[in-house]
Amino acid sequence: MATVIRLQRGGRKKRPFYAVVVMDSRNRRDGAFIEKLGYYDPCREPEVIELDLERVKSWADQGAQVSPRVASLITLAGNPDRVAQAQAKIEAKKAAAKAAEEAKKKAEAAAAAKAAQEAEAEAKAAEEAAAAEAAAAETAEEPAAEEAPTEEAAAGEATDEEASDA
Repeated sequence: MATVIRLQRGGRKKRPFYAVVVMDSRNRRDGAFIEKLGYYDPCREPEVIELDLERVKSWADQGAQVSPRVASLITLAGNPDRVAQAQAKIEAKKAAAKAAEEAKKKAEAAAAAKAAQEAEAEAKAAEEAAAAEAAAAETAEEPAAEEAPTEEAAAGEATDEEASDA
């Protein structure tokens, strides 16, 4: 009988939990097993790996094939330094994500401040343009006011001339 040491999935949807088991290679993944050697919980931080390394070695010596994922778990479980390195790596990722988020917030704040300055400059320019237009309109009204009586006077003279002709 060909035996294999592999993971047997348990847990609920999107929350896996694995048992490390010895089973016949012809059985399905979650089928009947011969012996349970430990478990693996990838959902916890850091990942929890509990294995009976003596029994794993015993089964491997008897000819049981070890799946690639279980082989990597064995090396992690057998070497506490690698577990600490994996935990440090997770913490470094979290710190990098936090730093990136803070940098993003700073960039957004800087962009908002720059936009506020530009809006303020635009408002000031619009205000100055409106003041210039108002000043130009006032200067345009003054000459028009002076010319109007002249035209009326000319119209008045024309009517006077017509009346004297008649």
